[in-house]
This record gives sequence, structure tokens and C-alpha cells, in this order.
Amino acid sequence: MVDGCRQHASDRSGYRNDTRTGGARGPDYVSQSAAQARAAQRGWAALAPEARAAVFLKALEIGTANGDEIVEWLVRESGSAKAKAAFELKVTLKAIQLASAMPLQSQGILLPSQPGRISLARRRPIGVVGIISPFNFPLYLAMRAVAPALAVGNAVLLKPDPRTAICGGLVIGRLFELAGLPKGVLHIVPGGSEAGETLCTDPNIGMIQFTGSTGAGRMVGQNASRNLKKVSLELGGKNSIIILDDADMDLALRNTAWGVYLHQGQICMSAGRVLVHEKIAPAFIAKLAEKAAALPVGNPADEGVAIGPLINQRQLDHVAKVVADSIAAGAKLETGGTSDKLFYAPTVLSGVTAEMPAFNEEIFGPVAVVTTFRDDDEAVKLANQTDYGLSAAIVSSNLTRAMAIGDQLNTGLLHINDQTVNDDVVNPFGGVGASGNGTSIGGPANWEEFTEWQWVTIKGEAPAYPF
Repeated sequence: MVDGCRQHASDRSGYRNDTRTGGARGPDYVSQSAAQARAAQRGWAALAPEARAAVFLKALEIGTANGDEIVEWLVRESGSAKAKAAFELKVTLKAIQLASAMPLQSQGILLPSQPGRISLARRRPIGVVGIISPFNFPLYLAMRAVAPALAVGNAVLLKPDPRTAICGGLVIGRLFELAGLPKGVLHIVPGGSEAGETLCTDPNIGMIQFTGSTGAGRMVGQNASRNLKKVSLELGGKNSIIILDDADMDLALRNTAWGVYLHQGQICMSAGRVLVHEKIAPAFIAKLAEKAAALPVGNPADEGVAIGPLINQRQLDHVAKVVADSIAAGAKLETGGTSDKLFYAPTVLSGVTAEMPAFNEEIFGPVAVVTTFRDDDEAVKLANQTDYGLSAAIVSSNLTRAMAIGDQLNTGLLHINDQTVNDDVVNPFGGVGASGNGTSIGGPANWEEFTEWQWVTIKGEAPAYPF
């Protein structure tokens, strides 16, 4: 499927790309694509709901049939372990499936009004939506925006991260091309910061949906808001998993290891802080270090490998610096802290305090940052000691106690007796503070995100106003 996309995608203006030659595109190309998308959007939105839904059902069928190839590309391009790649494909297909139902859902509400007048509020597509997606879950984090944006009648310009332009762009373009999406409705625009800036400033684009780092998100938000565009930002996190003293030790370890080390920690929801009650901390830290040291590191295409490579040398250097600086500040290295090429060993740091870089910075690497607390109040204080507010988790045998702690956390996502990395696709997903701008994406939030309200009133005849 992907090879076919490489060969044919440049033949149709709606799917133009130059992935074979690097694919970077400049502002003129993006603006031209935006103008074509705006023209194509009108016809797409005017199609019968059943016709639009059929495109998504066909894309779902094609994606399922070519699942093994897509998983292979996720492994090759993003360094995903096979299990992670398979999970990413699963939630991506679910996003397409849910989008297929949107054209047939209610698109408004009837409002109370005076006799002789019908008053209603209806949802209408924004027009053209620009989507900027990241490298870590390239297929899903693009599709979760592309699919609902298209389903409600928008056209889309998708700019994938240049490091994962195949899985984050080409695969999606090919799926919808084969599914029969009309020409010009979806454009894949590979490129760097110049392409992203043009998406934020081009007058034909009415909305930007961005997933990525908080630093880049601030610039996207400033540029898009300056041009009066609707903006959806899903940004970074410094997420805490809180292990209470009454937690089952084995389950707490399993949840922590998954939340910290899945996809080498390169997930916005990763457990960036492991807050452990001081009563159980010595035993917990020893067992976590043992578990981390035993995780298989290597070629993510091999069965059984848990830890693959980081995305590039720059990211590895960042991880290594945060670890080294924190050790210099007094943290204890329990295991790991070494690298081989782009493979960074699963690491555990204990004795981390609130003044250390590992406590405050988003690491985006396979590093467990362990900090102890005396009581529930201190756990809340430590978890909230950040500008981020994406995800949090609490592990405890006492649900009342866990819920009381959870109610005090500044976070968009909260998981009791689970870890921080969760997304069921049907749920609103978004953070607060430096993790987002108060918007959510997914499930019932998609109608709010990718449409705008229009108020409509209807009378049998015009009233006779006094002048």
C-alpha cells in the first residue's frame, strides 16, 4: 500500500508529496494547496452523509487489510516496538471507525422560540483545517484529527513531522486516496517550520490543530491567533504516577514500568515523575531498578524487544544531559544511564528532589524519576508543582483515598489504579496549563473542535418592524 502511495501520490493534486526526494515544501506550495482545499471543501461538505461515511468505512477496510505493512513502517520509521506499533494501528483504525458515524449524527439542536418562528443551532464545518502532527505516535496522532475533521465536512492540510513523514502523512493520504476521497480534499504537505508557519498564517485555513512540544505549541498558538484562527493545542506533560503505601507492589511496579518505558518514554503522557510513599520506597525502588535492567533493548523489529531507539541523536543528548545534571545535583543512579548509538538504557533515578532537572523537565526518554513523599498532602503538592497538566495516575487499594487525592490534581486526564498513558479514542483528550489551551480532541469533543455554531431562525413571513 505504501509503495503504491510513493508511486502515485504525486499524480493527483489532492495527495501531492515528494517523499521520494525528501518532501520538504515551502510556503508557496502550502498556500497553493490551501486554496485548492478550500475550493474542494464545498463539494465534499455537500455530499450526502451516507457518501461521506462510505469513504471512512472503505478506509477502515483498506487499513485493516494492510495492517501488517503499516505496522512494519511504524517500526522502521519511528523505532516503535512491534507491540507499540500494533497498538497504534488499532487505535488509528478505531478513530476511522468512529469518524465514519459522524456524518450520520445529529448536527444541531432545536432552540426554544416565540410562536411562529423556528430557532435552531447547527454545526457547520470550519472549511479548511491545518493539522501539524508529531513523530512519537505519527499515525494515530495525525489520524485522530484528520478523520473527524474530514467527517464533519472540512478539507484538511496535514503537515507530518519530517522524521515520520511516511507513517504520519503518506500512509494516511494513501488510505483516503484508495478509499475514494474526492480529489483536493486532503493534502499532505511535508516540510519544516516554514510550512507550519504558513499553515498558521494562510487566509484559506480556518483552524490549526497542533500536537507537539509546549515550546513549538506556543509559537503555533501565537501565529494562528494573530490571524484569528481557531486553535487546538495538545502539548507536553510532566505527569505523575502516585504510588500510595497501600498499593499492591507488583501491580504498582507493572503500571510504573509501562507508564515510564513504553516507546522509550517518548509519549506526552509518559510518567515523568514516580511519586512513592516513603514507607514503601526502598523496596519499590530496588524492584523497579531490577525490572528496568531486565527490559530487552534492541532492534524494535525483533519479537520481545521492549525498548527501541530514541528518535535521533539530539533527543538522546537531551536525555543524557538531564540525567547527568540530576546526578550532579544529588540524585542516585539505580540502573541505566548509558547509551549505545540511539539506544538509551532503561534508567532509574532515586532521591530526586523538586530542585533537580529530572523533576522539572520533560525528558522524553526511558528514565524513571523517583521522588518520595510523607503523606497524601505532600503527594498532591509534588504532583501539582509544575506548569504542565496533562495526565496523572494514582495506585492504591483505597478508592476513596485515591479519589480524594485525584480531585486535587491539576490535570486534564486522571487514572485511578492505572498508569498515565491512556487513550480510548472515544474520550475527550486534552490538558491544562502548559499542556494545552483548554481544548480537547476525541469522542464527543470532536464536534466541538472541528465545527462552528450557526444560529438559524425561520419565519413564515417577514415581520412588519416599525421603521
